[in-house]
Amino acid sequence: MPGTVRTRWIVAAVVVAAAAGAVVAFWPDSATAGDPEIAVSRSACGTGWSDPKPGPQTFRLHNTGSVTAEVDLIDPATGVIYGEVEGLGPATTRPLQVNLGNGSYAFRCLPEDAGAIVGPAVQVSGGAARTGPGVAPVTHNDLLGPLKAYQAHVTTGLGELVANTGALKNAIHGSDRAASEAAWLTAHLTYERLGAAYDAFGDSDGALNGTADGLPDGTADAGFTGFHRLEQGLWHGEDLGALGAVADQLDTDARALQASFGDSQVDGNDLGLRAHEIMENTLQFELTGRTDYGSGTNLATARANLDGTRAVLDVLRPLLTPRYPDLAKVDTWLTRTQTTLDAQRHPDGSWTPLAQLPQKQRQKLNADVNELSELLAPIAAIAEPRRVS
Repeated sequence: MPGTVRTRWIVAAVVVAAAAGAVVAFWPDSATAGDPEIAVSRSACGTGWSDPKPGPQTFRLHNTGSVTAEVDLIDPATGVIYGEVEGLGPATTRPLQVNLGNGSYAFRCLPEDAGAIVGPAVQVSGGAARTGPGVAPVTHNDLLGPLKAYQAHVTTGLGELVANTGALKNAIHGSDRAASEAAWLTAHLTYERLGAAYDAFGDSDGALNGTADGLPDGTADAGFTGFHRLEQGLWHGEDLGALGAVADQLDTDARALQASFGDSQVDGNDLGLRAHEIMENTLQFELTGRTDYGSGTNLATARANLDGTRAVLDVLRPLLTPRYPDLAKVDTWLTRTQTTLDAQRHPDGSWTPLAQLPQKQRQKLNADVNELSELLAPIAAIAEPRRVS
């Protein structure tokens, strides 16, 4: 939203703010008149910092210009960002609290419709060594390769989806309920593995995987379509002949999505964000059973969501490896969560229904997914494309 202001922790929860020598941007708080006022405009940036010192301090960022600007505190030699304020409006002052270790710093101003301006470099000394956190900015160009790779991944997945919805349609028209239920699960999990692309799918996501929440007539509503409508019918004994039209529509919608996706583009902002949101939604919807319409396969869906998260991390890994020190810990918790979920898959391919999961195991699973979600959260800020010029 234009004019809004956001100050972020760079690598939000990666390093404890109190760590010695850390350089951390804190959430905004009140500033005082004695704090340095840093000028921000199209023609000047970073002036007003006349008494550099180490340790905790607050800068008052004052936009003296006529357009909104983003302001970064950087290492001028490397471009690594240690703090930022977005959406600083004209004639507006906002605080930026930091804890500075020894090193060189400068403010970089990025006014709307104008090139970046880097202010004078300031040397901080007499304090602790600068140990982090800080993040080299990810640019739109940096994301071109990951986006291309993820686009190819989704394209392949949509091909599998169409094959699987076709098999599901044929099983329902063949009046084989057991085969239909098995085909439903295969097709549904294929779709659930494509979690980072849902925004690019537009209205197709609701048609294919929408729930009955908010519909006037609930599960009886004509607007209730797709996988969960079929799940409702298959596992509640609805006549397969009556479900044929629902399966036909699902297959048609899947094919339409496949045909239209070539003209779509996954947003670069979505990749890092979805890495966290996929697992956050798993906690909110799958591990509460809110999306269960009778199949009892929420744990299978959670496992597919884990695959979707891995797919995002795989394409982002070249960018994350030098920027996120806890990436190895993310991998450890991915494996741990996968092991916890895989233990609920039976040799015949069925899954333990969530309601039948013993309380202790359910608590462990919730704890695993929650910890993984927390570790994934900083990736949104790290992988967000930023202007640097």
